[in-house]
Amino acid sequence: MGLIAVPLLLLIHPAFVPGPLILTSFFLNILVSHREREGINFSQIGWIIIGRLFGTLFGAIILVLLPKSHVSMMLGILILSAVGMSMSGVHIPLTNRNLISVGTLSGFMATTTAIGGPPLALLYQKERGIILRGNLAGIFLIGTILSTLALIIIGKFGLTELLLSIELFPGTLIGFFLSGYTAKILDGRFLRPAVLTISTISALVVILKNLP
Repeated sequence: MGLIAVPLLLLIHPAFVPGPLILTSFFLNILVSHREREGINFSQIGWIIIGRLFGTLFGAIILVLLPKSHVSMMLGILILSAVGMSMSGVHIPLTNRNLISVGTLSGFMATTTAIGGPPLALLYQKERGIILRGNLAGIFLIGTILSTLALIIIGKFGLTELLLSIELFPGTLIGFFLSGYTAKILDGRFLRPAVLTISTISALVVILKNLP
């Protein structure tokens, strides 16, 4: 959701990012985690959430200290670097240390720009579709709560962001129901190329938008 929605919403109205999109993602991930519950690995999710705690805290601090355009540019470059590493054939083993590290980066990115998916998607890119979607939904279900609370604490989420979130709900529900059909198509050989392609496009859009 964040990979495609964030660049487009930034072009429509920057206020949609990150708060409203993060809250909308919370409700989306309730639906996805229920549908893909058979693919969820709770042990792996636990280690990633530990990392998300640190990443969310760091992201909140960065939002207070740095201009948002600088943060977005940096994250766009990080996404492209992750895609390049994946295309080079490097595979990230699902060890506890890597789960925590990737969780930290994901939490940081999610809190600052609502794009927390690329690090986790690259980590699970060689897994079956139900495992990728199930674990990411489970992680984001908890992670979006952490990110929203962090934004409330630093004054980046209030009534305005809540009303903007409501505007995103109808499209989110439509997308979820349509995904029930398209997910089966992507589960074949198209899943990994789709993850890498969408990650690259979103990163390029964010970088180009924030060029001086």
